[in-house]
Amino acid sequence: MAVKLKEFRDLSTDDLKKQVEESHQELFNLRFRLSTKQLVNHREVRRVRKKIARLKTLLAERELGIR
Repeated sequence: MAVKLKEFRDLSTDDLKKQVEESHQELFNLRFRLSTKQLVNHREVRRVRKKIARLKTLLAERELGIR
């Protein structure tokens, strides 16, 4: 399920970092399932990668004081 960018912006920096960590774990699991031919929907990998990119972008914005 896709999370809106606004919902990510409402999170604290620590929560964002926790989300990134959880997303990396989810990506690892998806890649493992993909390599063992157990993953039905291969688009999940792309969805999680985009989620990680969004989270990292928000963290970089906060670090640079943007928005």
